[in-house]
Amino acid sequence: MRPGPANCLSDVAGLSVGHHQRTDGGHRTGTTVVLCSGDGAVAGVDVRGAAPGTRETELLDPRNLVERVHAVVLTGGSAYGLAAACGVVDRLADAGIGYPVAGGVVPIVPAAVIFDLGRGGDFRATPDPSFGAAAYDAALAGGVPGQGSVGAGTGAVAGGLAGGAGTASAVLDDGTTVAALSVVNAAGSVLDPLDGTLAGVRYGLPGEFGHLQVPDPVEVAAWAPVRALSFNTTIGVVATDRTLTKAQCGKLAAVAHDGLARAIRPAHTMTDGDTVFGLATCAAPAPDHDAFQDMLAAAADAFSRAVAHAVLAATGRDGAPAYLDVFPSARRPS
Repeated sequence: MRPGPANCLSDVAGLSVGHHQRTDGGHRTGTTVVLCSGDGAVAGVDVRGAAPGTRETELLDPRNLVERVHAVVLTGGSAYGLAAACGVVDRLADAGIGYPVAGGVVPIVPAAVIFDLGRGGDFRATPDPSFGAAAYDAALAGGVPGQGSVGAGTGAVAGGLAGGAGTASAVLDDGTTVAALSVVNAAGSVLDPLDGTLAGVRYGLPGEFGHLQVPDPVEVAAWAPVRALSFNTTIGVVATDRTLTKAQCGKLAAVAHDGLARAIRPAHTMTDGDTVFGLATCAAPAPDHDAFQDMLAAAADAFSRAVAHAVLAATGRDGAPAYLDVFPSARRPS
């Protein structure tokens, strides 16, 4: 098993990712769009947090009608931020993309939010439809998306450190691609409590985190994160190029929560809205039983790796320092 060409969710054929954010005018928030090409992607969802903010998740129940989604929106702004999905719906509708109904199409755009209200100074400076439209345009342009304090991860905090958006992929021995995108805004810690390493790093592929080492115990002992009662949430997408059913996509999302819980401790708390979407672009044939098992294992690990990348790439700020600013000895000398 090896990372995909960009070690990114966009390594899955048929998916692209775009970010938009603002850090001025009282804002510190943003939106991330996962765009599904063609007829869309088969989708499922698993919601584990006790304080979720979501849109269209009931539609992804295998018992319900629609099989495919045309985009997924991950965004800041708590419940206010769900408005960003409207901008994506408008862009898709203008392009004639959506579920066909009499008289036109209805784009299917599930969404989930993190709580980052007030982190730029203005409690009501939140993503609106223009954020979704701009992130859609960025996804449509293609390319490898940024990580860290971008898109939905712009205002994220992870256990007192700067959180963010991160991504990772894996190509299995049979050629299957599995990938994850996480937006890490956790109440829990992303650190191994024994040595201060990032908990998600242990699931890295060979060489992926070779620039890191165990930080100096003195730095670990000195770390005392400022904790405040807050709503939080880690959200994301896990995807594959294989052909899956809605129920299998739901299972893919469910095992991604295992990866989330390995990288963040505790997870799924009363103040988290942890939500993961599972996507299958169906560019490759359906897996057999054993191949699906391998995909599930890779999906959990990919989500853990994406959490680690999100925190490593995040930019520190007052009240939420970057991981390598707190633990500079964790960077292996070159």
